[in-house]
Amino acid sequence: MSAKPARRKLGLWMATALVVGNMIGSGVFLLPSSLAAYGPISLVAWGFTATGAILLALVFARMARAYPRTGGPYAYARRAFGDFVGFQTAWGYWIAVWAGNAAIAIAFVGYLTHFWPALGDDKLLAAGVGVATIWLLTAVNAYGVRGGGAVQVVTTVIKLVPLLLIAVGGLFFIEAGNFGEFNASGGSAFSAVTAAAALTLWAFIGLESATVPAEDVKDPEKTIPRATIAGTALTALIYILGTVAVLGLVPAAALATSTAPFADAADAAFGGWAADLVAAGAAISAFGALNGWILLQGQVPFAAARDGLFPRVFARTGRGGTPIVGLVVSSVLASGLMLMNYNASLVDQFTFIILLATLTTVIPYAYAAVAELVLLATDRAAFSGGRLARDAVIALLAFGYSAWAIAGAGYEVVYKGTLLIFAGMPVYAWLKYRNQHVHSQAMDDAVEAAVDDAELYGPPPGRPDQPEPPAQAA
Repeated sequence: MSAKPARRKLGLWMATALVVGNMIGSGVFLLPSSLAAYGPISLVAWGFTATGAILLALVFARMARAYPRTGGPYAYARRAFGDFVGFQTAWGYWIAVWAGNAAIAIAFVGYLTHFWPALGDDKLLAAGVGVATIWLLTAVNAYGVRGGGAVQVVTTVIKLVPLLLIAVGGLFFIEAGNFGEFNASGGSAFSAVTAAAALTLWAFIGLESATVPAEDVKDPEKTIPRATIAGTALTALIYILGTVAVLGLVPAAALATSTAPFADAADAAFGGWAADLVAAGAAISAFGALNGWILLQGQVPFAAARDGLFPRVFARTGRGGTPIVGLVVSSVLASGLMLMNYNASLVDQFTFIILLATLTTVIPYAYAAVAELVLLATDRAAFSGGRLARDAVIALLAFGYSAWAIAGAGYEVVYKGTLLIFAGMPVYAWLKYRNQHVHSQAMDDAVEAAVDDAELYGPPPGRPDQPEPPAQAA
């Protein structure tokens, strides 16, 4: 029987591209329109979100250095809290990934309408194109993480071009009058920042991407922390500069109704050719982000299945070590979500899905932050002694930010997201029953085999038969 080929692993550039590419996806190209309702105070929200994202990146970098194991947030939560919290983390994160992939596919189709107007009128055609894109990238990633990583590097470089064009070049054309009222929400500054921060968090989802396929990364103890921190910092800088430019280039009233705010900003600064360039860049950006998240969607259920916390079928891999079952099942679910909602507008679909996906991702973030606190206390040998106090403070702040972000998602989203998390509990109970039944059956089989061997061949060597007990006196 021929041996399976060695798994080709991700280096620093591919791991960094995975982080940047998964964060810079569809959200940033649409967010300025959503944030226009709050005004320039949304820049404060960007600042809070960027700070929280850096804190979380430091948590994931530290945990990846201590425990370079596939699964990311799931692996850390299970190590700190055991199987139940580990399962909850894997379940919520997995839902977030495949549901988020449906949202990214929707955004990809939305920007394609700039060049293919029929997609905006024919909802079934739009859904078909989105589903076809999901399966194209599923096929690419089925060949192994290296193939998906190569696509990620190329699309990340391409997507940065239009963003940098606006984030840097657009700053020279901004007009102060376009910014409008600083707090346009009509509410308090705190409520405006909190609500805007809940929206901006979607753009940072993915900062943990390099930790998820940890066993497919070269020198993970060094590569993952570097890729996570560098990728998050670079992305935060691009987001903030880009939002400043868009707010200063497009009047507030027009921005609030724009379906392609970066393209409108490019048109205002450089003319129509730039709008086409940005629209193409946004489509490529969403395509690249979808590729990166499809790469991850099989990794979390694979890690959980390997530990007995997901159905065993998810632990099956292809020739290159790819978790092929997790890839396919996740893409089936994402496709179904798109088709079930194809009759709604693209914007409505996108908004509903990203809010749920964001919530079910932030809960694992909170678990990961607290997991570091627990492991700092219970497994000090895995961490550098001189940095324990600093790491504990960072983990506390990261947890506080995660809790604030969960609250900012709104009651309806928290309610629906919590129901999704609870829906996994019967699955966990079934898995525990199955594992216990399999274990008991294995023990019974072993005992039965030992008895059969003893009857056929006598007692094992070195263990003579026990003598008959002496007869008791009358």
